[in-house]
Order: sequence, then structure tokens, then C-alpha cells
Amino acid sequence: MKGILDRFEGDKAVILVEENKTELIVEKSELPPGSKVNTVLLVEENNGEYTILSVDTASTQAEAQKSSDLMAKLRAKSSGSKFKKK
Repeated sequence: MKGILDRFEGDKAVILVEENKTELIVEKSELPPGSKVNTVLLVEENNGEYTILSVDTASTQAEAQKSSDLMAKLRAKSSGSKFKKK
């Protein structure tokens, strides 16, 4: 299953596992190298215990591209202020 690295709180990392609506809190040291906010992680659950397997690079890149496309679309719609500058 997949989890998204949502945020850091001190020495802890908060991972949201959407499949079962779980918030997983782990030590930063347990994260794969290069993990940052919005990184998609492959997570395994076994009897209520979660293990981070690896970074899902393809999903992470796809999510970043989707966000980038959305921002570009929003910027294209912006026509600026309706008020004239003096």
C-alpha cells in the first residue's frame, strides 16, 4: 500500500496511509534516504505493524507533475487586478 509523507514534527515524520485512513508516525531515521514532504512511500502492514519498504519514485514524480500542471493552469487563468494603477 502507499503512504504520503505529510509533514515533519521535530524528529518525527507523519505518513498518511489513505487505503485504511491511518496516520503513521515514525522517526525520521526510519525513512528512506531522500524522503521529503509529499514523497510517496510503499508501506507494508502486518498485524497492525507498519514497515516502510521504499520510495515509490514513479508515483512521487506523477504527483509532482500533477501539482505543477494545476499551478500552471491556475496561473494561466489569472488575469490580474481589475483596477488600474495610477
